[in-house]
Amino acid sequence: MRHLLPLLPAVPLLGAGLLVAGGRHVPRPVAEAFGSLVSATTAALAVVLLLNSSPPLVEWVGDWFPGNGGSVGIVVTGDGASLGMAALVSLLTLAALAYSWYYFDEPPRGHAGSYPALMLLFQGGMCGFATAGDLFNAFVFFELMGVAAYALTGYRIDEAKAVQGGLSFALVNSLGAYFMLMGVALLYARTGELAMARIGHGLDQAAGQHGPDALTLAGFVLFLAGLLVKAAAVPFQFWLPDAHAVAPTPVCMLLSGVMVELGVYGVWRVYGTVFSGPGGIPAADFTRALVVLGVLTGAVGAVMCWYQRHIKRLLAFSTIGHTGLFLVGIGVLKAEADDGTALYLLGHAGVKAALFACAGILLDRYGSVDEFSLHGRARRLRLVGAMFAIGGLALAGLPPFGTGLGKAVAEEAVGGPLTVLYVAVSALTGAAVLRVAARVFLGLGPRPEERRGEERDEDKTSGSGEEPETRQRLDRVPHTMRAVPAVLLLAALAVGAVPGFAGVVGHAVDEAGSWGVFSSVEWTATGVLLDLLSTLLAVGLAAVAVTRPQLLGAPGRALPLRRLQSGHVGDYVAWLLVGTALLGALALPGVLG
Repeated sequence: MRHLLPLLPAVPLLGAGLLVAGGRHVPRPVAEAFGSLVSATTAALAVVLLLNSSPPLVEWVGDWFPGNGGSVGIVVTGDGASLGMAALVSLLTLAALAYSWYYFDEPPRGHAGSYPALMLLFQGGMCGFATAGDLFNAFVFFELMGVAAYALTGYRIDEAKAVQGGLSFALVNSLGAYFMLMGVALLYARTGELAMARIGHGLDQAAGQHGPDALTLAGFVLFLAGLLVKAAAVPFQFWLPDAHAVAPTPVCMLLSGVMVELGVYGVWRVYGTVFSGPGGIPAADFTRALVVLGVLTGAVGAVMCWYQRHIKRLLAFSTIGHTGLFLVGIGVLKAEADDGTALYLLGHAGVKAALFACAGILLDRYGSVDEFSLHGRARRLRLVGAMFAIGGLALAGLPPFGTGLGKAVAEEAVGGPLTVLYVAVSALTGAAVLRVAARVFLGLGPRPEERRGEERDEDKTSGSGEEPETRQRLDRVPHTMRAVPAVLLLAALAVGAVPGFAGVVGHAVDEAGSWGVFSSVEWTATGVLLDLLSTLLAVGLAAVAVTRPQLLGAPGRALPLRRLQSGHVGDYVAWLLVGTALLGALALPGVLG
């Protein structure tokens, strides 16, 4: 089975090449059907490999096995974690392609295959990154998925704000990739290796009795900074809301559903394989760095989510808030926390993709994603409204959704004051989504009024006056656009409700993380109570926001945090440098000691 591992990125990349070459000669339905078939084939291959991944699979491409104490080949790994991510990427890409059947304007003549080709290129890059066993090829696939994501974000090139959002996304993430490449160069200079496991062994040998040195620290900081940019951790997160605001909705489903999560997965994989030994970064320093950044990310994401009226921006900041929880979960270096984070990530992917799909329906039906202007206008979309509300409850941690089970397991594992962070972030992000559902789909509460004089730039980020992404505003929502979010929510429910599934996920993560022990992943009374607490808080906050908006502050308030989201790429680059310096400062004490 190991010989099939390289096909995971190769199949979608080959499909993309065929669409580019032949897309101009076939009608649009044929090109989109072919893209969906290739994506489904990759998903099936990933699932088959996943079912045969114990013990983990390792493939040296082209039979370039290590010899004479060194290695120059490309290594691909297939364990439960990497193949699980590849399967998630492929299934969500298939869902996005299915959702897109009625979504875009007809492309220019002769370019019917451009959109599905870009989606397959995106899928291939993400699958390659998930299964890469050496740092250089992880960087290559990191850049490949980045290039595809930049093009998809600015796909509507006739709109200036789409081009601007895509450009900011490209510049910030490209700098993150260059940081990764510099980190790879430093680690190669130290060990003469590129394979992750062999770099880790080389660092341990080079360190001897002296522990890590400044070069190891620099390689660690630079490589992880690039990953944290992709994960949209604070203060690297500024590109994400701007990109989500302008990207086509199916692309947002992938950005928040899997690409951000791949950044978190990369941090977990690289530290555990490369830097967790005696020649790497001490566990206490890694925990301090990840927990501090995770707390900042969770708090900033949740607060900014609450004060958005642009629905796609609101969902983007919700992703940032939950990314903070993922970082805390992997940062505490506990098997139970890793298991809970994996389940949380799976449930979050389905829920967040479904919420973006519902937001896309609003955009194409009413030409707006502004909570204020849509007040009460979507009463007829009962099914969409129900799915949006269910998604908000799932984000809040309602049992038995996978988000609830993952949150319960992770927050019990981290313990102490960090449990409060899990409850608060889940409650606040879930409440923001429920508030939108109550106002937009039910028309509850007084109609929000525009303020005068406080914020003149609000028109740029309100979400009103948007152009629909279909040929014209939808009078009737196609079945595919309703079926996809419904299936995604059911999948998120299955993650937490299907007996034995959580245990399988936990076993796969523990085996890939080399913990040596397998933790028990199941519902507990404490976990259920904490989930119910965060859900009740979310419902209560949403009810107060709708009936007494003056008590909690209206969306769009000019907070200092909002002013930092300036839209100027130079500011975002400056914050990237600040974040890199902060990461180095948090990890420095172990090296000095």
